[in-house]
Amino acid sequence: MKTLFSFSADKADGSILDFSCLKDKVVLIVNVASNCGFTPQYNGLEKLYRTYKSQGFEIIAFPCNQFGQQEPGTNEEIVSFCQLNHGVSFSIMSKIDVNGSQEHELYTWLKQEKPGILGSQNIKWNFTKFLINRQGEVIGRYAPVTKPEQLETDIKEALS
Repeated sequence: MKTLFSFSADKADGSILDFSCLKDKVVLIVNVASNCGFTPQYNGLEKLYRTYKSQGFEIIAFPCNQFGQQEPGTNEEIVSFCQLNHGVSFSIMSKIDVNGSQEHELYTWLKQEKPGILGSQNIKWNFTKFLINRQGEVIGRYAPVTKPEQLETDIKEALS
């Protein structure tokens, strides 16, 4: 059976993140974009990260340009934007596709584990969120309109 720990992905700095290093952590995976109406959610995500990282909470952000071309920048530009405008200190990955023939295998797995409304396999927009428990299993999927602070109860429960 596949878990989060079966995967790896490129970080924005070119290094590889092997997700097996996240064993025993609660992880929130988010597809992000710098020019989206939901971009201010970076602030809420950073607040959650700073509040719970000492308890084993991680956030992994995957920039994606598939929705309204709202993430046109290079990996370096994206990281700079996130740090300068939102104080982001969690992991920013290399830009990927989350839907279609070129989608990252992690997103294929996430969507199979937690389909969207009416069983949809597609990611609908930027800032779709997946919560993963300490065993590497997907336990929640949240719509782009779901604000980070609305996930706090589920995160605390997963950490306990």
